[in-house]
Parts: sequence; C-alpha cells; structure tokens
Amino acid sequence: MTHSGGDRDPVKVMVVDDHPMWRDAVARDLAESGFEVVATAGDGEQAVRRARAAAPDVLVLDLNLPGKPGVQVCKEVVAADPALRVLVLSASGEHADVLEAVKSGATGYLLKSASTEELQDAVRRTAVGDPVFTPGLAGLVLGEYRRLASEPAPAPDTDEPKAPRLTDRETEVLRLVAKGLSYKQIAERLVISHRTVQNHVQNTLGKLQLHNRVELVRYAIERGLDDE
Repeated sequence: MTHSGGDRDPVKVMVVDDHPMWRDAVARDLAESGFEVVATAGDGEQAVRRARAAAPDVLVLDLNLPGKPGVQVCKEVVAADPALRVLVLSASGEHADVLEAVKSGATGYLLKSASTEELQDAVRRTAVGDPVFTPGLAGLVLGEYRRLASEPAPAPDTDEPKAPRLTDRETEVLRLVAKGLSYKQIAERLVISHRTVQNHVQNTLGKLQLHNRVELVRYAIERGLDDE
C-alpha cells in the first residue's frame, strides 16, 4: 500500500546500517509511508557501491559501520553525486560526531531515539534540501546566530572579514530555521509571506557569503564548536 503525494515521484531512499533488524525495520517503515526504498547496505564499502548504482535521493546513514566509517561513506557518495542528500541516523548525540558528519557533507542529523513520524518527516525535508537536526544541535546553531547578531567585532589577529550584523527580523527568522521549522511554518508563525521568509534567509546567506541553508547551518556549527 503506497500513497503518492500528488504528481511527484516518490522520494528514493537508501538505508545503511550494520544491524539487519534495525535496517529492515527502517526500510519497511519508509516503504509503507510512501517512500521508494531503492537499496540497503550493511557496511561502508557496500554502501558506497550500492549508492552509486541505485542513485537514491536520500541516503539514511548510520555512522558506526564496519569496513569504512559513515563519515567516509558520506564524503565519497556526496563527492560522486552532489545532488544526493545524506541524513545521518545515529545513536550518538555527541557534538563532535555531529560536526564530523556535517563537515563530511550530511544534510541532516537525527538520533535513533526519533519516532517513526519524525524520521519520515526528516527524510521528506532532507529530500528538498532542508537541513534537519536533532533539537540539541538547533540550540548550538541558535547560540551562533545570537553571537553573530550581537558581537560583530572581528578578532584583531585574524584576517577574516568581520561577522555581518543581522537585522532583528533576520535573527528571528534564523532562530526558527535553527529550531528546524520549514519556511511555511515560519511564515505562519511570524504572520509574513513565504516569499518574505525566503528573502530574509537569502539576505542572510548573502551577508555570510554562503550558498544555501545547509552551508549556513554548517558554518554555525563549526563556529559554535570552535568557540567552546
């Protein structure tokens, strides 16, 4: 039983995990909710090979894999196909693991304690390029936005350009982005148009000279962690 979301083709998903029961359960849940599961894999080498052959839209990836670690798999599959989105599904909420995954090209990072509904939503949003992160990480990102908004002074011993000042509304929009809300949810909450939300995010990306929302989150994580 599958139900399609209108005219669009189902999102093609590949599930990589070294525990067969967990892997099968995740693949079954996703298939039953309308995703097309095109492949599964149980180790790193197999994951890279099958991802290239199956060309999924989203790779649901565990970090703890035999043979080749998940971060290496992530680097290789994203290098081979930059359009591929990687959603890490990990038992670890350690900031260092999250940072490593994001630096390797992951679009999102979800803990294995997430519900089936949260996973389905995360895969849907990852497929369209929305960064989806576990709530603790959103707090880290939020801290960085606050720092950017309130402390634009550059460190004198670096030749980095000083952090740009964000407007109050940009900061407000980014706070909601950091919490994982979609543009549509942000527009409803702030009673502004979807287009206005997009414009605020684009303006901020322009100020930070970053290319997309994933880059924005990645930038925030790196800066936030380096400051700890």
